[in-house]
Amino acid sequence: MQDDGKNVDILDFQENLLNWYEQTKRELPWRKNQDPYRVWVSEIMLQQTKVDTVIPYFNQFMEWFPTPEALAYADEEKVMKAWEGLGYYSRVRNLQTAVKEVVEQYGGKVPSEKKDFSSLKGVGPYTAGAVLSIAYEKPEPAVDGNVMRVFSRIFNITDDIGKAKTRKRFEAFLPEFLEGVRPSEFNQAVMELGALVCTPKSPGCLLCPVQEYCKARKQGIQEELPVKEKKKAPAAKDMAAVVLKNKEGKLLIHQRGEKGLLAKLWEFPNVEVPAKQSRPDVLSEFLTKEYGMNVEIGQPIQKVQHVFSHLIWNITVFDAWISENTELNDDAKWILLEEADEYAFPVSHQKILETQKEREAAD
Repeated sequence: MQDDGKNVDILDFQENLLNWYEQTKRELPWRKNQDPYRVWVSEIMLQQTKVDTVIPYFNQFMEWFPTPEALAYADEEKVMKAWEGLGYYSRVRNLQTAVKEVVEQYGGKVPSEKKDFSSLKGVGPYTAGAVLSIAYEKPEPAVDGNVMRVFSRIFNITDDIGKAKTRKRFEAFLPEFLEGVRPSEFNQAVMELGALVCTPKSPGCLLCPVQEYCKARKQGIQEELPVKEKKKAPAAKDMAAVVLKNKEGKLLIHQRGEKGLLAKLWEFPNVEVPAKQSRPDVLSEFLTKEYGMNVEIGQPIQKVQHVFSHLIWNITVFDAWISENTELNDDAKWILLEEADEYAFPVSHQKILETQKEREAAD
């Protein structure tokens, strides 16, 4: 089927969907008003992240950075700390950069024109569509995975939704569905339908307000759609990390570089361990090379696994001590355990930190 909505009674579709949304929509903190800054922050947080996870982060973020000006000139370490645990940290770095431009170029008012808003760092077609429609009632489609899943099933679209040309296809026919209604309500209604009813597995078709239009359901193939090429299984890496203490009882941490995975987060010293090599030996050699330290590695104290979309870290954590401090580069420092909460760590190293707190409390 390739009619892309031409044989649908759009007015009836809109009415059924919007009535359902009005009766069933969730009370979410970013829906309290149409403040474009709040909408923008929520949409960036919701990328790759579930609603229930985002809610407490959003509330704290708004408490710390209630205005574009507050975020634009906030200390980067505090911004990263506010995002700690949400993952995909480039999102918040790009957001802060973009918000600073809004403050400096647009007087703190989020641009309402697509060309201007889309030019900001980290703002792609989906974010632009979502923010402009929800905050400014612009008739812009907001095409994400939820939306493509819903309409793939409604119109039995079998194109791979992972491809850019498929997204453009959705963006081409959806504006017609935004005519004569509040775009903010329609776009959020489709997102809500995808989140609550038209779910990836076991969709609740009997509860769907637009089930009469669903071609996939009529053919019994709703769970086969949308079509998306499967990703390769993530590669596994054997890692060794060390909780290294000096004679004052301080811990060594270092900050990752400005680019790449988990950029600018703090962590305990760690290194990948090649196959068939001793973890303590590799770790000791790494500490000598990176910090000029001759360290005797102690016993393994913890194992941590962290799964990224493309990678799995299997981390063995070791104790170690050093009697003489050596001069550190700017990206490393000694800290007391109670000072660690001032720094943003990736989830895997938060787990190491939690174990250290438990060990100290038990002593």
